[in-house]
Amino acid sequence: MYAIIDIETTGQSAVNGKITEVAIFVHDGFEIIDSFTSLINPECYIPDYIANLTGINNEMVRCAPKFYEVARRIVEMTQDRIFVAHNVSFDYRFIQEEFKRLGYDYQRKTMCTVRMGRKFLPGHRSYSLGNICDELGIAINGRHRAAGDALATVKLFEILLKKKTQKETKQTPGQLRLF
Repeated sequence: MYAIIDIETTGQSAVNGKITEVAIFVHDGFEIIDSFTSLINPECYIPDYIANLTGINNEMVRCAPKFYEVARRIVEMTQDRIFVAHNVSFDYRFIQEEFKRLGYDYQRKTMCTVRMGRKFLPGHRSYSLGNICDELGIAINGRHRAAGDALATVKLFEILLKKKTQKETKQTPGQLRLF
């Protein structure tokens, strides 16, 4: 089981930044079986350049839940699941840092669709989410919004799982090849 996640933040640094939106799609290896999306009040100012990029501004998050109010849901949706994200270290570090501020040590096994893409879909000029999805014909409805990017990551992940399975099937040890 997998928890495919995307977040939007107030900046690039997990230590200094905060999460402004989270989307989680629980995937059983075949399809989405559960989902959660929420704006999050970061309890700090969202810089103009981030608001312009994501469309998430200070007014939008003013009445949104704070991280501690959605933390339990995040734990429940990711527990005993592999934490999957495009450039997983970014999303994972931010979520770990938010939990650290609450006194909780958040640990999950992770899987990165950037690394998987390089391994199972070699030869692309770029593995950024926008570029790889464009090259594969995956529409992103809501670029730089957590749900839009996470759904695109789900579609990419499904392609990667299929490629991984095909590769493993071809390399099954112990098969006798007569020709």
